[in-house]
Amino acid sequence: MRFQRVQKTILWQAGFALAAMSLFGIQMAAGQPGRSTLVMTSTNDSSSNAVAVFRLDTTGTPSLALSQVVPTGGKGGAGGNAGILQFSDKRGAVANYGSNTVTQLMRHGNAIAAEKTIALASDCVGPDSVALTQDHLFVVGAACAESHDWPSGRLDGNVVSLADNSAGQIVVGRTWAAVTMKSGSVLQLGLGGDGALSGVSGTIALPGDADNTPLGAAFWGNVLGFTPAHSPDSFAIVDESQDVFPIAGPTPPYPSNAPCWVAKGPHSIWYTANSPGHAVSIFFSDAQGGAFYKSVPVAGTPTDISVSPDQNWLAVIYAAADGAHVAIFSIDRYGDLTLAATSAAIGVSSFNGVAFSE
Repeated sequence: MRFQRVQKTILWQAGFALAAMSLFGIQMAAGQPGRSTLVMTSTNDSSSNAVAVFRLDTTGTPSLALSQVVPTGGKGGAGGNAGILQFSDKRGAVANYGSNTVTQLMRHGNAIAAEKTIALASDCVGPDSVALTQDHLFVVGAACAESHDWPSGRLDGNVVSLADNSAGQIVVGRTWAAVTMKSGSVLQLGLGGDGALSGVSGTIALPGDADNTPLGAAFWGNVLGFTPAHSPDSFAIVDESQDVFPIAGPTPPYPSNAPCWVAKGPHSIWYTANSPGHAVSIFFSDAQGGAFYKSVPVAGTPTDISVSPDQNWLAVIYAAADGAHVAIFSIDRYGDLTLAATSAAIGVSSFNGVAFSE
């Protein structure tokens, strides 16, 4: 494995290349007539978890209004995590940390329903992050990472035991998956031929300036981007050969700034939720490094973050004095952000997880 840096001249060239690529624009997904863009987040209630569903109205001045609250049938209570709610096509999944289950969600027209409850593998508890591919649901919690056939929910592949209970997020690339461990490492998980977990795992060694509190993660094809949030190099790129490329983040570093959670944007853009900095911090990269671009203010403490399938919108959940909110930013052809709409407080102190359905 290698720890590498990219010279500033190369990074400036990458920046110009990003600007040039963006002139081609962002390809927009064809919307279905009458089909709304929905934004979902978990209330994370430790007694009765639910999914809050907001409708994004982009006619005229964009607005974000609560349209549903869907009980999951389980208990929340997760913390220090991301990706507890995911959605793909017409189905989604949300983990119930306090009940050791996952609830399958289904879209019917412009409404979301809880379809069924999926149990975890034996001895696997405290699910705090999920990931979806076309054929599999992946779950990580306090003791295990596991995969399930999707959408049946049947346990599939091999369960991977974890060395400690510090898992922050599970994400899946083309040929491998990864789990960030807040204790200071990233796990590489092998995938079998059918796409389920093979049971093979290894620890990716991280350099000393990018190993403090790995939190969020996302894939760009087979390249992993993750945030060692409390490190001077608070973003890093990892390839499937376990080569690590640290990238310096916004200054001053932690505790003033800490890019925590990650969403992959258009082209070579990565968006991160910078909790102490009350901002979205933006990076760009190639497969062997990158650079911090800038931070965009958020009106509270951001936690999870998600990009819409058509890559036109960024959703950020954040906590403010009056409770939890969802902020929607529009993404322009260069990857820059403009605040478009913010949800009203609904009596929840903090949300957990955020996902789009278009």
